[in-house]
Amino acid sequence: MPQATVNIGMVGHVDHGKTTLVEALSGIWTDTHSEEIKRGITIRLGYADTSFRRCRSCGRYGTKEKCPYCGGETEFCRRVSFVDAPGHEALMATTLCGAAIMDGALLVIAANEPCPQPQTKEHLAALDIAGVHRVVVVQNKIELVPREKVVEHYQQIRQFLSRTFASQAPVVPLSAIHRVNLDVLIEQIEKTIPTPVRDLSKPPLMYVARSFDTNLPGARPEELVGGVVGGMLSQGRLRVGEEIEIRPGLQEGGTCTPLRTRISSLRAGKEELEEALPGGLIGLATQLDPSLTKADRLVGCLVGVQGSMPPVLSSVELEVHLMERVVGLPEELEVKPVAQGEQLVLNVGTATTVGVAVRVGRERTELKLSRAVCANQGSRVALSRRVGGRWRLIGYGLLLSGSELPLPG
Repeated sequence: MPQATVNIGMVGHVDHGKTTLVEALSGIWTDTHSEEIKRGITIRLGYADTSFRRCRSCGRYGTKEKCPYCGGETEFCRRVSFVDAPGHEALMATTLCGAAIMDGALLVIAANEPCPQPQTKEHLAALDIAGVHRVVVVQNKIELVPREKVVEHYQQIRQFLSRTFASQAPVVPLSAIHRVNLDVLIEQIEKTIPTPVRDLSKPPLMYVARSFDTNLPGARPEELVGGVVGGMLSQGRLRVGEEIEIRPGLQEGGTCTPLRTRISSLRAGKEELEEALPGGLIGLATQLDPSLTKADRLVGCLVGVQGSMPPVLSSVELEVHLMERVVGLPEELEVKPVAQGEQLVLNVGTATTVGVAVRVGRERTELKLSRAVCANQGSRVALSRRVGGRWRLIGYGLLLSGSELPLPG
């Protein structure tokens, strides 16, 4: 089975059926964390791979070798990875981390609720800020409302989109739970979200979105295996046995210690790889002590090779672009300029940190970071402000420069 070549985000308001849609497309239920199962919502980023196929006889799309509509043989189109982001307002930082590894997205909107809901607006704004502009809109749960209400709700969606960058995005009515119209959705994904051109000649660079320990409780010392990091390779290639560096690595007391290790194995979904290429989600088993990777401890780091990694920054200077209004609230508020001494949450790639504005100018704002980040000049940085007891997205910044943190040799 080939490696997935594109990452597709699943975003939208809480309980609009994102995880059910991922299962309908891939057969995988991505909410596996105990708290997710208990509460019935996505808390961490979930992942699932599937293959898109097209019937040679009737031309309809699906994910099976036999066409479910006419019984004909299907031909392989491409393999894709889904990134299932949480819809709850309190988990917006996790969604922003997910947006950093998306090539396109499905915005899921439930037909049994008025459009737009607060996090429908906030997630679409997050995609815009992250530069994810290839979007297909899914009008889900059409089985719950009469036909005339579906049409009325469809018009609400189109009116909402008309005021956004996604004004021309296709809208696909479907029922994820009953597997209705999935063929039309896949066809629209194929038309709207192409596989990006990747540069294999550059040094490898991977965004870490998950890290964990796969050892079971009670395992004997000789049975223990190294920690695992998962995410997306944005450029270059990685091979089994290759030596890698993980930055910023461990952060304690204002210092950072990059981690150096070797790749023990590579996996994409259930497939073992000898070499991983950009696109799709991959897992790297390493020789690291598994205590270093457990419970997402290394989320926000970058994986690469020593000597070609971006710098580790303890402060950043940004060209700030603020939104006109705070979205994600029942009543939207005007976004005021960043104030001297103000604390903001910054999302840089898959990393989340807090920055204090130490110098505010008309064109440049400098923020001192509570946790260092590894990033290149020109990177997009999502900015969130505390409003009404929650961190709300207010805009983005372009990374101009920063104070580089000295690292141990």
